[in-house]
Amino acid sequence: MTNAATNIMDRFVTYIINPVILVVFAAGFFLFVYGLVEFLWNLNEGGENEEGKQHMLWGIIGMLIMVSVYGILDLLDNTFGLDFRNPDVSRANNIMLPGSFFQ
Repeated sequence: MTNAATNIMDRFVTYIINPVILVVFAAGFFLFVYGLVEFLWNLNEGGENEEGKQHMLWGIIGMLIMVSVYGILDLLDNTFGLDFRNPDVSRANNIMLPGSFFQ
């Protein structure tokens, strides 16, 4: 049972969580690059550059948030010994409830 639960959690992290974080980080990066191109394009034409600046700013903020997510998860992992990368769900079998909990 514990091997199956560990396998499911490992697959969930590998195929769902990590790709979602990577896609959001990539979206922030492409938003930054789009804003940079837009800024430089309008610089040549003498137009307004505020929209390009905003896209670059929000792209950097998005990338910073995704890097922070990895950092926070790593901090929690190292502080509490949770071992996110190799979860041990067998600890759930050792949880003891008080004797009168269900009475």
